[in-house]
Amino acid sequence: MNTSTTSSNASSSSGASGSFFYRLIYDKELRSVFIQVLTIALLFAFLAYIGHNAVVNLETIGKGYSFDFLWDASNYDINQTLIEYDSRSPHWRAAIVGIFNTLMVAVSGIIIATVVGFILGVLRLSPNWLINRVVYVYIEYVRNVPVLLHILMVHGVIVNTLPVPRNAMMAFDGTLFLTNRGFYTPKPLFEPGMWAVLIAFVIGIAFTIWFRKYAKKVQDATGKIYPVFMIGLGAVVGLPIIVFLLAGVPLSWNYPELQGFNFKGGLVLRPEYVALTLALALYTAAFIAEIVRAGIQAISHGQTEAAHALGIKPNRTMQLVIIPQALRVIIPPLSSQYLNLTKNSSLAIAIGYMDIVATIGGISLNQTGREMECMTIVLLLYLFFSLLISAFMNWYNKRMKLVER
Repeated sequence: MNTSTTSSNASSSSGASGSFFYRLIYDKELRSVFIQVLTIALLFAFLAYIGHNAVVNLETIGKGYSFDFLWDASNYDINQTLIEYDSRSPHWRAAIVGIFNTLMVAVSGIIIATVVGFILGVLRLSPNWLINRVVYVYIEYVRNVPVLLHILMVHGVIVNTLPVPRNAMMAFDGTLFLTNRGFYTPKPLFEPGMWAVLIAFVIGIAFTIWFRKYAKKVQDATGKIYPVFMIGLGAVVGLPIIVFLLAGVPLSWNYPELQGFNFKGGLVLRPEYVALTLALALYTAAFIAEIVRAGIQAISHGQTEAAHALGIKPNRTMQLVIIPQALRVIIPPLSSQYLNLTKNSSLAIAIGYMDIVATIGGISLNQTGREMECMTIVLLLYLFFSLLISAFMNWYNKRMKLVER
């Protein structure tokens, strides 16, 4: 009885195995899933093999794979920091300074590139021949020159054109000083009552978001249009100003003063940061301009004619009719340009701007000899920045897409 049961189980298992291989050969869906799973397994196995070999080889030469060096003193200075830092600070703090410097360039560059790119994209379609040609020449020139040359050129212009601090160019009644060592402006010093202004600002933003949804609901139901922009502007700007005045103006300023050969105090924007941001923004703006032009031309001209037939002015037609529809075409390629600008900021090391590549991926790497660890940190950080930008742009793209009723 046991023998027959065992043979029966063996035959059933062999039959199931044969059935699986039969389905694997003739079932297209199962075969596709199996190949994908096998490919991923082989890829992870290969990466594990490479990682294991790297760790073994590092241990062989007495280095190992460890991030303990991040707590050692960095022993180098950084000329522009948003947080407290000196040469006695650990490497992890130098990495944070580099992260902030990278984010400064990425955020400000994206904002400038978006504004300039949209303006150039609209002017590219201007019926004025001179404006159209000037914008065309600018776009073609910028797009066909490597971005590194733009960075070096803008940096050279700033450093060699602006005067030394003793002969600084003054603007805004002596509160802004332009020199080849940096742009010096008054630095705001927040006093304890400033927290109330910040709370008022957050409340204003929350109210604006709620009121916008409420106004849209009322418009859909009754057709009544509320001045959302003006009311939102009053909530976001007016309310904090009122609280600011009621709190007794809890703000003072630290002005830059010339001491010796340079300015002391105030807020300084280094020429490296200004040059890198302007170069990347103007370079990326040329590509954004072409994306905007293509997005506008993708909208049927009948939309423009219909708006004009209703008596809508050309500028309002572009603002209310064309651009909202063109955004659905513009946003996907726009995401790639934002990613390119963020990754191109790694060229900052060419002009001495201390971003994440120059700090943890440059000086810290050379001082500690931890190539694998430093490059792992830099790669993961850029991967995180890129995924963050992609996630935000995908979310915004979903909000702007057509919603079927």
